[in-house]
Amino acid sequence: MCDNKQKAEKTFEHGINVRDLSVNIGPAHILENVNITAPKGSCLAVLGPSGCGKTTLLRSLAGLQKITSGEITLSGETVATEQFQTPPEQRDVGMVFQDWALFPHLTVLENTVFGLPRTDRKKPKTQIRELLEMVGIPELADRLPSSLSGGQQQRVALARALAPRPSVLLLDEPFSSLDTNLRIEVRAEVSELLRSLNVTSMFVTHDQDEAFALGDQVAVMNEGQVVQQDEPSEVYRHPADQWVASFVGEANTIQGVASGDSADTPLGSINLCHQAHGPVDVLIRPEEVVLVDGADAVVKRVDFFGHDTLYVVASDNEEELRCRTGGIPTFKVGDRVNIQHSGVATVSFPSS
Repeated sequence: MCDNKQKAEKTFEHGINVRDLSVNIGPAHILENVNITAPKGSCLAVLGPSGCGKTTLLRSLAGLQKITSGEITLSGETVATEQFQTPPEQRDVGMVFQDWALFPHLTVLENTVFGLPRTDRKKPKTQIRELLEMVGIPELADRLPSSLSGGQQQRVALARALAPRPSVLLLDEPFSSLDTNLRIEVRAEVSELLRSLNVTSMFVTHDQDEAFALGDQVAVMNEGQVVQQDEPSEVYRHPADQWVASFVGEANTIQGVASGDSADTPLGSINLCHQAHGPVDVLIRPEEVVLVDGADAVVKRVDFFGHDTLYVVASDNEEELRCRTGGIPTFKVGDRVNIQHSGVATVSFPSS
């Protein structure tokens, strides 16, 4: 592993750069021509459904999975190609596993020390205690994992991964075992910590809210491929295809006929972000649907979530649309309404 002096002398444009990466396990093609990049000090969220290959991607970066072809570069150093693979311990990478993988017979301090190279484990523990303070658990140094809450165990796992001061941190579904309120609290703390340490990080998740909240960029995966990588707002507003549109949020699509930068639809003319011509499916997010008093459609369902309300409405031709508005419901099931579009320019896809 690089020593601190070597690290200080390096300046890299990219923390993570994966090019044309493929991984075959037996006859199965797990990853196919994956390309992702994350600038130094940034956080990349890899979002996708179960079985799409995101954990295999993470393991490939860590050196725990042999790659079939392509190239992995971490902090400016190529660590894997079809011809060679740098061992995991020489990649300057820390990893937080989904189940945290703490040693039950070791204290919090001892678990954290275990993250250091073997030659450094007998050195004074001052820096480790500072790290425990940084992750918010200095008072737990002498406790065993069995006496800790889920959030505390997660912080121990993070401290252990950060102990050797890696240039790249990889996290596998790091918050999935926490309850909702604690998950939001811990992920905000982790995000702030990683930014303060200028650590390049990549974490995999199937949770859209998590990916959008933490990722400077989001790489959406499906069936072993990265379908789209961009800033969270761009992935949401300008999805690459209809699958991405429905995976990263609730999506209504209505048929229309495009003529340049607009499309004629049952909701009237809708502005398009990109030029299109002919039959299209127009994406309308639920928050872009506006309900007013009228008679063209009927409210079929009302779900109140406190901070907002979700309506399911059906037009006379039985086509259903979802509408999401802030605050308490203003309509009830059975009310007649008219459906309008907010006017925000949106994307369209060729009609299937």
